Amino acid sequence: MADRYLRFTATAPGRFLTHRLGLPQPAALTRFSPERPVLDGGLLHLTAGRSALALAPVLARTGLGPGGAGRTAAVVLDATGVRDVEALAEVHAALHPVVRSVIPSGRVVVLGAPLDPADHHQAAAQQALEGFTRSLGKEIGRGRTVNLVRLTDAAAAESTLRFLLSPKSAYVSGQVVEVGGATRETAAADGDRPLAGRTALVTGAARGIGEAVAETLARDGARVVVLDVPQAEPDARRVADRLGGTALLLDMTAADAGARIAEALPDGLDVLIHNAGITRDRRLVNMPAERWACVLEVNLTSVLRTTDALLKDGTLKRGGRIVATASIAGIAGNAGQTNYGASKAGVVGLVRSLAPRALDEHGVTVNAVAPGFIETKMTAAVPLFIREAGRRMNSLAQGGLPADVAETTAWLAHPASGAVNGQVVRVCGQSLLGA
Repeated sequence: MADRYLRFTATAPGRFLTHRLGLPQPAALTRFSPERPVLDGGLLHLTAGRSALALAPVLARTGLGPGGAGRTAAVVLDATGVRDVEALAEVHAALHPVVRSVIPSGRVVVLGAPLDPADHHQAAAQQALEGFTRSLGKEIGRGRTVNLVRLTDAAAAESTLRFLLSPKSAYVSGQVVEVGGATRETAAADGDRPLAGRTALVTGAARGIGEAVAETLARDGARVVVLDVPQAEPDARRVADRLGGTALLLDMTAADAGARIAEALPDGLDVLIHNAGITRDRRLVNMPAERWACVLEVNLTSVLRTTDALLKDGTLKRGGRIVATASIAGIAGNAGQTNYGASKAGVVGLVRSLAPRALDEHGVTVNAVAPGFIETKMTAAVPLFIREAGRRMNSLAQGGLPADVAETTAWLAHPASGAVNGQVVRVCGQSLLGA
């Protein structure tokens, strides 16, 4: 369903009326397209504190020219050298004069360092950057986003910086992403088809967000396996045929789902996207056991079971990627969704626990995306006032698109994202609910 309010606020009468009434004024977001792959403007590189990061070569490969007197599309503030409260004044001094110059749908990325457990002054100053970036994200407006990246190695963070400084991250704001040290895969070339030669399986890919994820991974060169339940066969085959992939008709809750996936992929799997999920909403006092059980089985148990099986039998290759779908309902909770919220919080727990072991033992990264209000057929059926609240209660004052989740998933699946592990990234326009 079209966001008519967003269209109205783009008109002169709409801007005047919403301004007078103090209503949200969402800006149309600049999203990725082959015709517009980069933001329109320059990149301004600033520093607070003393930094040893070799950022210049990485930033030169973002596609953004140097900022200055012209249009500023993005600002990168290197605050990795901030080690005490006094140095935080340099953060203010650096960004205060330039925030207004960032174009609509522009980017502000703050770079921080991991918190030093042996230095509570450094830890306090670096943690302060989190509150700073999230607060700036809520006030900067005009479709601009603000994110914090904690890192120690600029080269290891290249895929993350390229994503956050591009139109692909239009609906990702107020996030804190931790990037580890360099890995073998980190040096992979960042071309137009980074997933060429790789096989990606997307569950629940016959429609909605899953279809968008499959489409984006295919765009990036992957051979896509479109997995969905047998009842969705016509749609699954339609998507697979359109993308030049294959359809795999399978109920993920089956005890032998992992074995059947392995059998269908004798050459192995490089990217596993756990997207399949269901809702069976009802308040707990009115929720029968079967409604609880089926949601937990589809959204969590099947994810755990198949992930374990595909790792154990080696179907997931070294250098592989697992991206699971969580939800802000699992982070902030949602009335009428105790079953769904529990299942999606469980996905977060899975990611945080499995990620270090999967990387050490199998060479596979494990991350999650956590969508907020995304414009799909499911949300179009939500009652009007609840739907409008979902759209407006974020810093961008609008719903996201399936493509926003897909682009974030593609970043986490990228061969050069090997240093991104154990992260749960909300794709929610910086929802005003949750962390």
